[in-house]
Amino acid sequence: MSSARVGAARPQTRIKVTRTGSPNAGPLRALPARNTILLGDCVSLMENMAAESVDLVFADPPYNLQLASKLTRPDQSLVDAVDDDWDKFTDFAAYDAFTRDWLSAARRVMKPTATIFVIGSYHNIFRVGAIMQDIGFWILNDIVWRKNNPMPNFRGRRFTNAHETMIWAARDASAKSYTFNYEALKAGNEDCQMRSDWLLPICTGAERLKDSHGRKAHPTQKPETLLARVLLSASNAGDLVLDPFFGTGTTGAVAKRLRRDYVGLEREAAYAEAAQARIAAIEPLPEEAVAVAPSKRAEPRIAFASLVEAGLLAAGAALTDSKRRHTAIVRADGTLSLSGFVGSIHKTGALAQGLPACNGWTFWHYEEKGRLAPIDELRGQIRERLREAAE
Repeated sequence: MSSARVGAARPQTRIKVTRTGSPNAGPLRALPARNTILLGDCVSLMENMAAESVDLVFADPPYNLQLASKLTRPDQSLVDAVDDDWDKFTDFAAYDAFTRDWLSAARRVMKPTATIFVIGSYHNIFRVGAIMQDIGFWILNDIVWRKNNPMPNFRGRRFTNAHETMIWAARDASAKSYTFNYEALKAGNEDCQMRSDWLLPICTGAERLKDSHGRKAHPTQKPETLLARVLLSASNAGDLVLDPFFGTGTTGAVAKRLRRDYVGLEREAAYAEAAQARIAAIEPLPEEAVAVAPSKRAEPRIAFASLVEAGLLAAGAALTDSKRRHTAIVRADGTLSLSGFVGSIHKTGALAQGLPACNGWTFWHYEEKGRLAPIDELRGQIRERLREAAE
């Protein structure tokens, strides 16, 4: 992967950033160069990008915190809060207009199969979500990032703000083929479905970029673990990830490590330079470490009758559930007979349990040498034969 195309020097002082900046002067609506940080206004930059060109968007926009005064701890020390100019808007109408502009621009460059993650706090996420729905995004999930080490509420007048919210959305309601690596997430989560509440630490320690005085180079740097889960969930190696608010480059660093490509948009040169230096030090993982996990949905469909035709199950054989409570007879046409009812492995399994639906492949078992095993194992044998025949 190529490195980002901006300077490599890190900022040496605390940065005050405004939302003003020069738009990109590149070719009109060109395919974005991969693994590049583009300087300028994110809306102008996205308007110059080719439509339907990115696979995933991760956006960490200004939260519009609107702090009325400085925050202090009980010992009167100053809290290093977000007070930069880029997070200040004159009113909600101005913030909403800004949000609508950048979301509309991002939606235009998303492929029909692309999705977008937008992270925010209670200050802005509800306004962002409403605007996303207004302009056509289809919300798939809201994800709660639970911080296991959040900053306390020093004034003791509110609950501790211990989470942020991410909205995950498809480009529109008709999107059906977006990337979601369900099996990989489940396998990495002790074979349990990945939940929509993620317990992850905030960015601290060596991961936090600092200036020459030991102060945070960016006030809202996100942890790499958060971005890793986002990218592993909704992208594959080689995909192009767009971050319209690149900051100090967490998205780019994680993308490079996971062998994704990225385009970062950033108004402040000092942030971009810090990001470039950070990303340049990243080594991509081996290809085998980021290869897409096998998906059951992508495997060839196998009819139950194929097991009978292949001689793996004989007509007249008895199938039972794992606890031997129900017994069905295999018929020559690939159906099962259960107490006079004839139907598919799924319908007979549902009838046996009194349920509206059933996965017959895992419910029904066959016996071999005193061992019960799900008939799904026999389906696996058929698939293995097909793979061998294709080689």
